[in-house]
Amino acid sequence: DKRSQIIQQLLTGSNLLRQTAYRLDTQILMATEKVLAALRNDHKILLCGNGGSAADAQHIAAEFVGRFRRERRALAAIALTTDSSILTSVSNDYGFEQIFARQIDGLGQPGDVLIAISTSGTSPNVLAGAQAARERQIYVIALTGSRSSPLGQIADVCLQVPSVITAQVQQAHMAILHTVCDIGEGEFVREEA
Repeated sequence: DKRSQIIQQLLTGSNLLRQTAYRLDTQILMATEKVLAALRNDHKILLCGNGGSAADAQHIAAEFVGRFRRERRALAAIALTTDSSILTSVSNDYGFEQIFARQIDGLGQPGDVLIAISTSGTSPNVLAGAQAARERQIYVIALTGSRSSPLGQIADVCLQVPSVITAQVQQAHMAILHTVCDIGEGEFVREEA
């Protein structure tokens, strides 16, 4: 019945978050420290992804620039998924695979961080963006699902959620990104006090 389906869905998501917490805590801490170091040194966080992952990138960029839970200064974060003129002109002139790489070439600086989100870890435009970031000495944090992937190979740290089910992976990605944002925000609130 529908009621048991609801309970099952939510419990499955809860169990995945528990597994993610215990398996990825060290990698999430590494990613958080790199994000904090970049922001403390006046660098920025760039984010990219497709579809739901693009929405996640935009969501977290908004949390950094605006606020997550506490008042603090704005933090530099840009979702590379939002400027329709850039996305369409680059796609038209260079191909869809270059939509993130071209922006990273124009906006990225050594010391910045790229958060590359792809449930499969195989999205060609995210891979090209991650490669462009590495070439510019930008630290790459990948968020993927459980399959081994080219994005995981390119990244400095890969937060590989232990599931292949896209919706579950996306839920875990958002929980991870909220955690990074929350810890980072707490650090900046303490430093500003």
